[in-house]
Amino acid sequence: MPDCGVVQMQSRFRSDRGLTVRMTVTLFLLGLLYVAFVAALIVLLKSWLLVVVLIAAMFVAQFWFSDRIALFAMRGRVVEREEYPELHAVVDRLCALSDMPKPVVAVSDMDMPNAFATGRNPQNAVVCVTTGLLRRLEPAELEGVLAHELSHVAHKDVAVITVASFLGVIAGLIVRFAFYSQVFGGGRRDQNTAAVFAAVMGVSAAVYALSFLLIRALSRYRELAADRAAALLTGRPSALASALAKVSGDIARIPTKDLRTAQAFNAFYFTPAIGREPGIERFFSTHPSLAQRLDQLGRISDELGEAATPGKAG
Repeated sequence: MPDCGVVQMQSRFRSDRGLTVRMTVTLFLLGLLYVAFVAALIVLLKSWLLVVVLIAAMFVAQFWFSDRIALFAMRGRVVEREEYPELHAVVDRLCALSDMPKPVVAVSDMDMPNAFATGRNPQNAVVCVTTGLLRRLEPAELEGVLAHELSHVAHKDVAVITVASFLGVIAGLIVRFAFYSQVFGGGRRDQNTAAVFAAVMGVSAAVYALSFLLIRALSRYRELAADRAAALLTGRPSALASALAKVSGDIARIPTKDLRTAQAFNAFYFTPAIGREPGIERFFSTHPSLAQRLDQLGRISDELGEAATPGKAG
């Protein structure tokens, strides 16, 4: 077995040209939006140094520490082989199969069955699963989920989503700051200051809305790409289909109040932390519908000559 810790030039996860094109276009459009946003803030706030320094500092913090932030928010902790030998064995096997460096392995003590990957590149990646997922899945199903998460790392779409989401986070924070400043301090400001705050709030809201739509469109496609790559790598799309059906069904039974904290990280999850399949809001969802994902895995199963019936682990 090759050493998973050795950095390889390219993994054996099948490349996805459609995903690459979408990531490139999304980053280009968000880059233009980012420049326009910074320019607007400089004009409105009349302090280019303050704007550039603050946004640059927050970008560096999010990009370099995104893995730690995500683990902290979801109560994840790094686990060694001695504590979770079977989990490490599956990750080792997939690393060898895909010829990619082994990520840090973490576990989150949550009943919600889910998993996510984060990190700025394959050499600095983290794959985290919840204890709820480990309790519910068979070994073949767990392998399919972990292959899905590792494909996000191999395709580098985790880093792209991290960078892309930064602009929306900043715009959202500014909207909140401007709103609460107006609510609690509006009486102490003159009309010019109020006009500047209103303009900043308007620009930030527009930027947030545009970045929100761009990220959601990319996120839905990258989930289908990860399902496809994982199914082809393991050769068992039925196992991944079974895991999807099982996890989605169990999440639907978890009280909504227990899902609210997790929903902020839906773009990174294997399956979104929502209690039901979305209706019209599916156009703003981070994930394609369960039916779309199962339908794709069914087609791949037909191509490989394997029966991908949800409920069978293969």
